[in-house]
Amino acid sequence: MGTAAGKTVTGLDIEPGYVAAVESRGNGGAVERAATAELAPGVVREGEVADVETLAAVLRKLFADHKLGRRVRLGVANQRIVMRTIDLPPLTDAKEIASAVRFQAPEHIPMPLEQAVLEHHSLGLVQTDDGPRTRVVLVAARRDMIDGLLAATRSAGLRPEGIDLSAFAMIRALYRPSNVGATLYVSVGGMTNLAVAVGTTCVFTRVVAHGTEAMAAELAERRGLTLDHARGWLTHVGMLMPTDDVDGDTEIVVEARAVLSEGLHRISDEVRNSLDFHRAQAGAAEVERAILTGPAVSIAGFSDQLAEQIGLPLECGVVTEARPGALGGIDAGRLVVAAGLTVQEVVA
Repeated sequence: MGTAAGKTVTGLDIEPGYVAAVESRGNGGAVERAATAELAPGVVREGEVADVETLAAVLRKLFADHKLGRRVRLGVANQRIVMRTIDLPPLTDAKEIASAVRFQAPEHIPMPLEQAVLEHHSLGLVQTDDGPRTRVVLVAARRDMIDGLLAATRSAGLRPEGIDLSAFAMIRALYRPSNVGATLYVSVGGMTNLAVAVGTTCVFTRVVAHGTEAMAAELAERRGLTLDHARGWLTHVGMLMPTDDVDGDTEIVVEARAVLSEGLHRISDEVRNSLDFHRAQAGAAEVERAILTGPAVSIAGFSDQLAEQIGLPLECGVVTEARPGALGGIDAGRLVVAAGLTVQEVVA
């Protein structure tokens, strides 16, 4: 859905453990306002809204306190969202493409269509072994999941103007022209959101329930800490310095490092498995680099060790285009998906 020039839109990223909101003007202009709020455990589970009333209350306060614009675009990421790339006959008319997608969807989507919300995006004509075909990216989400998200935002007094995959928003926020074949994007926060893109086109995406919030919860349980303290300890300890050189309670320091190491190993295993699956697809472009974003960017040494474990050169991606003071001290990696939701398209 378009946004008129000069109008503001707020991208809203809702994950287990926190929400992030970014307001910008026009199509992904510089960030004008940004805010985050913590969510209690269980309000959002694995990317799905479990407690509509509590989430609505948090959003209502967040938007009022920070005077954020109430026209919002929402990001979604969970394991019940399906993305498929399908080839249709060589069609060019939008209505004919939409009809063909609807006809072929049952062959590709593992859920009853009456329970699904479908969206598609045409990538245009491509040459295949069977001749020219119209290639389409098809996305399906369960309607009850979308309904819960919309119920919470509308109850908070917000006006949803669009819903998009968080993976697509991540790519739009971080894409920079390059000569590489394909890029792996990894957001590690309330969950781990993976996407492989060729240029600006997402060709594979996957959501893993484990992320920095799960690590914080694990540390909090092991050492009897609050979640907020556990998050702080993970950032304080990091993965660079020997634990003997880190200030603080020795037992907590050692435990925090163990939780980080275990979490990183689990995430890197999931990344490698996802890359293996992607490479096995016919015509898959070789992934040549990776970009890490999300709260994990602020954990010293996390990016270096992830790069080593997945065997790819890796850089960190954060929000960079912002009005002075707009980020308000928030970790710029935490805001990437929300910022990407304010961008409708980028030039490849």
